[in-house]
Amino acid sequence: MQRSTLLRGTAVTGAVAIALTLTSCAGSAAEQAAPATDMPIGAVDLSADCPSTIVVQTDWNPESEHGHLYEMIKDDYTIDANTKAVTGPLMSDGEYTGVNLEIRAGGPAIGFQTVSAQMYQDDKITLGYVSTDEAIQLSSTTPTKAVFAPLDISPTMVMWDPATYPDVKTIDDVKGALSAKGGVWRYFDGSAYIEYLKSAGLADASILDGSYDGTPSNFVAAGGKDMQQGFASAEPYVYQNEVSAWGKPVDFALIHDAGWQTYQSSMSVKAADFDKLSPCLSKLVPVLQKAGVAYYKDPSATNDLILKLVDEYATGWTYTQGVADYSVKTQIDLGLVGDGPDSTYGNFDDDRFADFFDKASKVYTDLGTPPASGYTPADLYTNEFIDTSISF
Repeated sequence: MQRSTLLRGTAVTGAVAIALTLTSCAGSAAEQAAPATDMPIGAVDLSADCPSTIVVQTDWNPESEHGHLYEMIKDDYTIDANTKAVTGPLMSDGEYTGVNLEIRAGGPAIGFQTVSAQMYQDDKITLGYVSTDEAIQLSSTTPTKAVFAPLDISPTMVMWDPATYPDVKTIDDVKGALSAKGGVWRYFDGSAYIEYLKSAGLADASILDGSYDGTPSNFVAAGGKDMQQGFASAEPYVYQNEVSAWGKPVDFALIHDAGWQTYQSSMSVKAADFDKLSPCLSKLVPVLQKAGVAYYKDPSATNDLILKLVDEYATGWTYTQGVADYSVKTQIDLGLVGDGPDSTYGNFDDDRFADFFDKASKVYTDLGTPPASGYTPADLYTNEFIDTSISF
């Protein structure tokens, strides 16, 4: 089964509300079997300011894009395959911080709900992965505030067969090429970036098909004529090496480069919890930054945990060592992860955020889900907890 990139944080019109029972209502891993430890607390002590178990709700099954989280518990943990969660002592620079970390899988594990919705259903969740477009769209109903950006650039892309479309290099080239060949761009219905591309004149109804379901079958059946949504940090490897019916390279262009510059999977808190959690966040966010830098320097042990979790969670989704290794390398090579335009890892660029807020606000207003009245970018994110000295 292919990863469903829509369910990885691409905000959609209306919350997906499939009432599956694989949600956290069954109880968290921390409640059931939190690891005990008598380790001494190291240089970072979170015990006085943070919950005894910091719970993070991710937006998909465990994967390398989440490596910065799993880096913090890779050496000692308890897996709960029923709730799709792993818990262990939260470590920083190899030292215990005095609290546990529980990482919960998203997507099928939470009935394909948005992370924002899940955060508002379960008060035990401390932080969740909320992309900027989701945060803007749902600011009236489930407001969140981002405090750390593990990914600088969203991996969301459109991919194509280079043998069929040798002259396509960027998204600017896609519309004309598809029109000439009679192909379509297959995407997840309701994806907000599509509405932006339409408004920018980069796509129109004649080349768009919202029937993508996350599987390779239609792309393969089209024999190269169609293009398709995906993640640049996974699908190019998967289609060449793991989809036997295709088995050859694809080319791609990032949606980010067309101007839809959301921050994917930003670690966020509920807006109403921000003040209460601020003392914790001031110590925790630099730990998150350090963990990200450490993971991308040497991801091997953490990827072993990620692959083990995918196997034990058994949601029907597959993730291999090859994809994990490709993902790490591609994230770095494409600048999906890194310092961005400055020398700091994990912060938000103010000008970029303001520009995206304007674009997304227009798209969502046109779709009938405008941002909360009076909202500004400052309501949606902050860099105040970022340690500017932590860099790739």
